[in-house]
Amino acid sequence: MIVVQLILLKVALDNRASTGARDGLEHTPFHGYTAEDGLKDLLSGRRPYGFWQWNNPKSYFQFLAYLASGLLAIHVLLPFISQSPTYISFLGYLGLTIEAFLPVPQIIQNHRARSCKGFRLSVIVNWLAGDAMKMSYFFLSSEYVPWPFRLCGMFQACCDTYLGIQYYMYGEGPAGVDIPMSSTGKSGLFG
Repeated sequence: MIVVQLILLKVALDNRASTGARDGLEHTPFHGYTAEDGLKDLLSGRRPYGFWQWNNPKSYFQFLAYLASGLLAIHVLLPFISQSPTYISFLGYLGLTIEAFLPVPQIIQNHRARSCKGFRLSVIVNWLAGDAMKMSYFFLSSEYVPWPFRLCGMFQACCDTYLGIQYYMYGEGPAGVDIPMSSTGKSGLFG
């Protein structure tokens, strides 16, 4: 599964549109950034440190290698942490939360562009079908399913439903210029 995900990442990076420049300059992940810069990015609605929006495909794989190395080091060198039920639960809930939030960047992009151009209807239909199956299992199964799974599943189903609503509202019309949400022209997380 991990190998397939790495192959998909490579294919996606090879076929993505250019990330462009940041403040007129191409950027390298985490280079020259301070914690204050990261906080400013977060408060202005940008990803701190340009996270996961890097220009060089090598940066993505380096990050994943560092993450895997860090987790391996914790597992091997700190067994009192790696065998802790709290640590195991934390990793599980972190992964669950990340998966639940996967549709959010697409929602934001559709909102900013006032278009779903390039986003296929078949993807939304499959996501909604998957959500329906997931929800039926979570709530109709005779087996106990912990509430964090149910809550994250409900959140993701709501996001996917909203993507369907966006597709209905915006269609695949031409993507225009970002439209600010307020008359002041200030940009934030969604504007």
